[in-house]
Amino acid sequence: MSYLDRIRACQLFDPSAFRPFRADGATVGWVRPELAAALAAFPEVFVVDEHAVALNPNLKGFDARTKAVAAVVRTLGARGILDDWRGEMFAVGARFDRPLFAIDRGAVPAFGVRGYGIHVNGVVRDGPDLADPGDPATGVRMWVGRRSLDKRLAPGKLDQMVAGGQPAGLSLRENLLKEAAEEAAVSPEMAARARPVGAISYCTQRPEGLRNDVLFLYDLDLPASFVPRNTDGELSGFELWPIERVAEAVRDTEDFKFNCALVMIDFLIRHGLIGPEEPDYLDLVAGLHLAV
Repeated sequence: MSYLDRIRACQLFDPSAFRPFRADGATVGWVRPELAAALAAFPEVFVVDEHAVALNPNLKGFDARTKAVAAVVRTLGARGILDDWRGEMFAVGARFDRPLFAIDRGAVPAFGVRGYGIHVNGVVRDGPDLADPGDPATGVRMWVGRRSLDKRLAPGKLDQMVAGGQPAGLSLRENLLKEAAEEAAVSPEMAARARPVGAISYCTQRPEGLRNDVLFLYDLDLPASFVPRNTDGELSGFELWPIERVAEAVRDTEDFKFNCALVMIDFLIRHGLIGPEEPDYLDLVAGLHLAV
């Protein structure tokens, strides 16, 4: 096993197995032919042909589109065609800052639309600064969460201390504070110190559909006295690991949830723990930023 194996697990996308899903003239997702056939029964909402699925151009404005799509998603859910209803809305658009409509989070993979989320690395630094080129790993530990066994996706897998999808209507900062409180009992004052450090993207076919996601990443330095505590049932517990153990688990096992492994690889690259001497280094760097 290798770091590159983790990257490749998130690059399993064959466009020929999907039809592009378009809205307002832009491709916003990818739909399997089976779902496209089901959507053809709703021509007032979806225009379907053998090449693509498009949101009906007669639907104007965010609210009208959202309402129309929601009605179809509910109907397909009642028919068993879509089977994951979350009650949380995600914005959809060709750009993060220009949403065209919103859709229930559970339908995001089925429509192959870009999902957004925030992931926070909870870091404890016991020694020199991590950027010290002499020994970058000295004294660095990271809080690792374990996903609850009743999670629909990746039960029991390892996770970041804080991670969550980005709902429509919340800013990234508001969502970070909310998720930090719910998942790890981090106070708003402490969570506000999280530093935005970039974003990663990936696109991979999974049983639930196409995961075509962007994750906004944050590093949060924590005092040694802080112990995270889950409050929403998403995680079963936490462990504080030396960064070397994190690196080994990502490289040598599949213990981390597929996208959480990418977040860890990004952290290791940013802080020099994976360097240019690493085999496939450039493939790792490029593989964290996959455009679809």
